[in-house]
Amino acid sequence: MAMAGHRGGGPAGPWGWGGFGPGSGMGLGRGGPHHRGRRSRGDVRAAILLLLDEEPRNGYSVMQEVEERSSGAWRPSSGSIYPALSQLEDEGLIAPAEGEQGKAFALTDAGREHVAEHRERWGVPWETATEGMPDGMQELRRAGGQLGMASMQVAQTGDPQLIAGARQILDDARRALYRLLAGDDEK
Repeated sequence: MAMAGHRGGGPAGPWGWGGFGPGSGMGLGRGGPHHRGRRSRGDVRAAILLLLDEEPRNGYSVMQEVEERSSGAWRPSSGSIYPALSQLEDEGLIAPAEGEQGKAFALTDAGREHVAEHRERWGVPWETATEGMPDGMQELRRAGGQLGMASMQVAQTGDPQLIAGARQILDDARRALYRLLAGDDEK
């Protein structure tokens, strides 16, 4: 359900805006101004290790946690998380967590030493995803995501009248946003 005139997901501005909220496939981008959705292998590895230093997690919860902590600016893909987890396990820095549901991982002793040694250099990888964003960008992303979720809930009802009403509201909102961009004060 992409916005009229633009298919969701692709970069449409400096922060890769493509439609509605984070993680929805109609995302307001995930990249930040310098990365356009791409992060280095080191960023992904650092994020995984720093999160596992807090508690055992599986790959999916790592993706969710990074997205949440970056206010939707960065959600690592499964194609970057799972190979990194495998590599970190091969390197002996992480191991399957005992007593956890699913395939959760925890730091090994070597992993804890590695994190302690590199923590300062890594900084906070999910915070760098929002550096340089204008004030209010995170709140605007959140509002767009909430709007997307509400429209999807209406769509799930299958009620034609509700869907038509929601479509009209979204069309009106889109037009109002373009008027705002154009500096047109008419309502």
